[in-house]
Amino acid sequence: MALYEHVFLARQDLSPQQIDALVEQYKGVLAAGGGSVGRVENWGLKSLTYRVKKNRKAYYTLMDITAPAEAVKEMERQMGLSEDVLRFMTIKVEKHEEGQSAMLQKRDRDDRGDRGDRGDRPQRSFGDRGDRPPRSFEDRGPRRARENQEGAE
Repeated sequence: MALYEHVFLARQDLSPQQIDALVEQYKGVLAAGGGSVGRVENWGLKSLTYRVKKNRKAYYTLMDITAPAEAVKEMERQMGLSEDVLRFMTIKVEKHEEGQSAMLQKRDRDDRGDRGDRGDRPQRSFGDRGDRPPRSFEDRGPRRARENQEGAE
């Protein structure tokens, strides 16, 4: 049987119990098709980049699936018919990840390095313009150029 990672987005006005009921429903569909669900991760309510079916937020859920392709297609068909599921995506993988997914792992701030470290660039203070000469206020665009021409006549 093939291995899949499946993520779906559910409406924001559902309760956590309703989300769990959706997961159980789709587990049943996969079990009826000869498959099984391993890890299930609820990523919680997250803001969407753009509106999806008039929703600005959605509950994200990840499922690791081991099932034949027909069972996955049936689950996707039922998700497409459900008004509670906004979007879904299934990806075939070689093997399931161990432990938590990247979405649930806390990022360690120490691995990003010091924010002030910019490599080979020299430190600059505020107002330090490097090798450029200071600006002249007479060279401030077409308006100033017109005023200077009119004043010279």
